[in-house]
Amino acid sequence: MKNIIQLFISLLVILTVSSCSDDFLDKDNPNQLGEGTFYKDETQINQAIIGIYGQLQNIIGSQWLYSEMITDNTTVHFDEGNRGNAPNIESFEYWQYNSGTGRMYDLYRDIYNTLGNINLALSKLEEAELTSDARSGFEGELRFFRAYYYFLLTQYYGDVILVTEPLIDPSEAFQLQRSPVAEVYVQIENDLDIAVASLPSTVPASEVGKLTKGAALTLAGKFWLTRKDYAKAKTFLDQVVDLGLYDLLGNYADVFDPANKNHMESIFEVQFQGGNDLGEQSGFIYNFYPKFTNGEVTGFPGISGGGWNIPTLDIMADYEDGDVRKAISISEGYTDMNTGEFVAIPFIEKYHYEHAIQGRPDNNWPIYRYADVLLMLAEAINEQSGPNAEAYGYINRIRERAGLLPVSGLSQEEFRNVLLHERRIELAFENHRWFDLRRTLTPTELVAHLNAHGESEKAEQTTPRGAVVFSTGDYIFDAHEILFPIPNRERVVNPKLSQNEGY
Repeated sequence: MKNIIQLFISLLVILTVSSCSDDFLDKDNPNQLGEGTFYKDETQINQAIIGIYGQLQNIIGSQWLYSEMITDNTTVHFDEGNRGNAPNIESFEYWQYNSGTGRMYDLYRDIYNTLGNINLALSKLEEAELTSDARSGFEGELRFFRAYYYFLLTQYYGDVILVTEPLIDPSEAFQLQRSPVAEVYVQIENDLDIAVASLPSTVPASEVGKLTKGAALTLAGKFWLTRKDYAKAKTFLDQVVDLGLYDLLGNYADVFDPANKNHMESIFEVQFQGGNDLGEQSGFIYNFYPKFTNGEVTGFPGISGGGWNIPTLDIMADYEDGDVRKAISISEGYTDMNTGEFVAIPFIEKYHYEHAIQGRPDNNWPIYRYADVLLMLAEAINEQSGPNAEAYGYINRIRERAGLLPVSGLSQEEFRNVLLHERRIELAFENHRWFDLRRTLTPTELVAHLNAHGESEKAEQTTPRGAVVFSTGDYIFDAHEILFPIPNRERVVNPKLSQNEGY
């Protein structure tokens, strides 16, 4: 992992950024790294791919906004004295986002910029001087990333622009139109099949943190689960188990400890390195700390957090009595050092670890871990024929580690509800909640679920709002908001881009 981080640092400027945004207008691309002379051999191709891992750091560092805070899991630490982020970040919390929301554009731009780099690197593989094994491994990594990002795009936007080749002429961008989800799914399936076949089961110690077959199989399982082809999902997820490389850690807290990175439960995690000034720290953690703490939470005098992604009263109440995961995942508040009083502003504890330099934590971010695989397997089994001994075995392994009694004797619907609860608690604040709700609830059920949460949050606020009242549209979720809007900036430079209904 250290070697990968060092490559992140050495490759500060990476590749040609080819995207479906107005970045195409920049013919002299400042991010271009000599395409004509680069991508010639194994070292250069590897550097290009390490740059794509580096872009993942930035993208994953903001996913909490689109997949946690938009749900019933987290909210904002309300600041009545600073309303500057009300139309931007807070719009996701209150479901007031629209096609002009800045962070909506950031999401779209960052993913497509990365896809441009992926397509460019893929196009260079055949002409580069590579052994067949090196070429196959590189293609597996690139195909995984392309499948991963297009899967994210379909879940966020529905129909999206599908590009699988570099765009050489900026004017090409103005001809692009959105492809149906079904067509994008075909491409994802093809990329995943190649990634599964090409990626190694393990990597050398010097490359720990890079993609493996287990990650591709897990993404394939999640992809087919989302498509409700439960038999195919189980086939891929069974292969993860059959690899024999993964297992649950005995202690839930060890899963997130920065001193225990890339452990046997980890299938794929985003690599960060803190404790130094090299610029690879996981600074997203500071977004999750409460405001106005003067250092009680961050550990650095006078330093407070962003107040984003604050656990809701709803999720705190959803933990069962005796569940050891609650104290590991959530702090219900902190003690004011000046007054000695307890301040009941909750925050995410799961990534809260001491670090030597202010602003430079060392946490990795888990994308896929074995607990997720076991819960997906239980879901795939239940959705086919109801719960059986195998499905109970998977979910009860998770519950046993949490210090809870096993479940048994449930109907298919009861098992479905217990499983959704278990996923919420086990994977809390790991960017799964939005996709889980979308996958397991019908649109009507999802709208009702979120509006009920909104009413609850308005009636009893997780953090006080002072004298600021809710606006008319706050916490009112409409069905069209299940899909995000295509950003206005994209439609200005490309009028052929259609908009999702309702925006």
